[in-house]
Amino acid sequence: MKQIWMKYSYLFTISFFILGFFNIVFAWIGFFCLIMPFAFVIKDNKRTWCQSYCPRSNLFTRLFARIGVKRTAPKWLVNGTGKRVMLTYFLINFLMIVLSTLMVFMDKRDPLETIRFLIAFQLPWNMPNLLDVGVMPDWVVHLGFRVYSMMLTTTIIGLLISHIYKARTWCAICPMGTLSSMALRKHNTLVIDNHLAK
Repeated sequence: MKQIWMKYSYLFTISFFILGFFNIVFAWIGFFCLIMPFAFVIKDNKRTWCQSYCPRSNLFTRLFARIGVKRTAPKWLVNGTGKRVMLTYFLINFLMIVLSTLMVFMDKRDPLETIRFLIAFQLPWNMPNLLDVGVMPDWVVHLGFRVYSMMLTTTIIGLLISHIYKARTWCAICPMGTLSSMALRKHNTLVIDNHLAK
C-alpha cells in the first residue's frame, strides 16, 4: 500500500483541484494535507509525510524530473528568507481564513465565493459548481473557497519554483514542512526532557 501511494499520490493533488470545480465543498479535503504531516511526526517521530507521501511533492517530482531549468536554488531561498516568507504568508492566510469563517458563521459578513491568488487578487472566473450536494451553510462554502484559494496559490508558487530550480525545491520552503520540522524538534526536546527527569 505504501509503495502504491508513493507512486500515485500526485493524483490526489490533481483530484483536489478537479473536485473543486464540481463543488467547492470538496476543498475541505485540503485539510487532509494540513493534518497528515503532524500525524506522521507523532507516529514515526520523523517527517515521513514530507519525505515519502506528500502528493504535491510527488506531483512536482513527476512533472519536473525531465523538464525544467534545474538550477540550484539560492541559499537565501531554501535556508532562511524563503522559509520565513512562506511561513508568514501561510500563518497570515490561515488566520484570515479562520477569522473570516467565524464572521460568516456569526452572520457578521457575507461569504466570499471567489478564488483568490495570494489572498488579495481575485481570479477572473467563477467556479462552475457542476455537482449539487445539497444546501450548505454559508460558512462551509466560504471555508471551501478560502482553502481552495490557499492550496491553489501555494501550488502555483511551487510549480514556478520547481520549474526554475530543482523539482523538490518547494519542499525546502513548504510551510507545512517547516511547521512539521518545528513540531518534530519540540517533540524530541520533550522526549529528552522527560528522559532526563526520570
